[in-house]
Order: sequence, then structure tokens, then C-alpha cells
Amino acid sequence: MSYPLTAIVSDLHGNAPALETALADARTRGARRFVCLGDVIGYGARPRHNLDWIMRLCVPQPSAPSEFGALEPGLCLQGNHEFALLNTAEDFNARARAAIEWTREELSRGEEEDKERRYAYWDFLSALEPVAHDDVAMFAHGSPRDPVREYMLPRDITDDAKMRANWQCMEQTVCFVGHSHVPAVYFEDRRLFRPKGSEGPYDLGTSPRLRAIVNVGSIGQPRDGDKRLSYVLFDGKAITFVRLEYDVERAMADIQAVPELPTYLAERLMVGR
Repeated sequence: MSYPLTAIVSDLHGNAPALETALADARTRGARRFVCLGDVIGYGARPRHNLDWIMRLCVPQPSAPSEFGALEPGLCLQGNHEFALLNTAEDFNARARAAIEWTREELSRGEEEDKERRYAYWDFLSALEPVAHDDVAMFAHGSPRDPVREYMLPRDITDDAKMRANWQCMEQTVCFVGHSHVPAVYFEDRRLFRPKGSEGPYDLGTSPRLRAIVNVGSIGQPRDGDKRLSYVLFDGKAITFVRLEYDVERAMADIQAVPELPTYLAERLMVGR
């Protein structure tokens, strides 16, 4: 069975214009499946918008949005912001915690006739799992070892103990992660690849003796000094990194229009940090 061209997105963080740009691009490139690695919400001002799209695109359903045609069933994982939303954000910094508290209220408010929609959000969020895999790839928000909380950063390629522990937890020859918002490919032979922009397709060349962890970067809040959104396309063998300009000013204005959201969360979008 052929592997459907899969758009793998992560860390959307309530950023509506970034997600809209990424989805339009994935459609033009022929994506037939969508996988979200978590953190649909948090930081940004449009959690409902992003949840609406991810619930339509990633959850198996009889019909997909007409603009995408028929899609293969995808999936969405629990990120640390979904975990905090459902449990506690006490280990978050003050800005992130303020965003989670506002997001919780935002998803719960509404008129009586909007009750089913609110329930659908919470049912969806409550059902998310922290890790998944298909016949080819493993998917986690953070890392194979700690799917929700552990960051994978470029410096880790030289941390043999950390990398060894993660290789031991791999369920497939490739694992896609997000969480750190820094796109990169970590190979088991200690090679590290950091894309400089839109690059690929690159055949991963993975095997049981050469595994790889691919960080797809962030749609809603890049942190590698490049303010462009980042996501990955995967055809079962090769990956393509995609970096795109989007309407950062609009995303910033959305945040600035919400008094409960710290202004810093808007300002950082402009510098990609």
C-alpha cells in the first residue's frame, strides 16, 4: 500500500494566519493526510479556529472539507499545552500560564446554543494520546522517550546518554516530533541536519541500523530565529521541509486585542524566538 503524502504540523499555538497559510500550501502540494503533533492551543488568540481545522482534518471522518477533497485518516497528539489545559499549568512560566488560563475560559464560554461546539472541543482534547505510530513512522510531541515534555534541541546530538535513551524508545525507524519549535533531523550515527529554509525532498535513508528523529518545527511560533512558519511533508521515504512567510502582523494584532494575553507573546512572533 502506498503511503499518502502527509503534512506533519506541530505547535500551532492558536495562530490562525499561520495555520491558514500552511494548509493552503499543503493543499497545493497535494497533501492527502494531516498529522498534528500537538500544541494546537496555547500562547495565541485563536484556539477555536485552530481546533476547528485540526478536528476536521486529522480525525477520521466520513467527509473532509470540500476544499481538500477526500483525505486519508490522520491523527492529532496531545502536547504539553493540551496536558496543561486539562490538568495544571503550574510548571509553566507566568506568560504561558496566563495564556493557558485564558484559553481554558475561551473554550468554555458561549451561549447555550453553542454548547455542543464547546463540548466537542473538550471531548476532542480529552481523547488525545501523547504518542502514535503507523506502519512507517512514530509520532510524538516532545521525544520518543518523553512524548509530552522532553525537548529535542540541536545540542542534544552530542549528548550520547540522552540520544541513546531516545533511540531505545523508538517504535519505528523514524520519529517525528515538535515541542522545541526548532526544525532539525537527528540521525543515529550522530549526524545532525538543520534546514535553512524550504528544502527537499530528501530520502531519509533510514533502516533498523540508522534511525532518525525529525523535528518538524512550529507553525504558530518558530523559535530558531526565523519567523517563517515551518512544517514537513512526508511520503513514507522522503521528507520536505517547508518554510513560509505568513501575516505575522495579523497574528500579533489578534494577541494584542486580548487583554489577558501578555504582549510579549505577540512581540516574539516578529523575531522567531
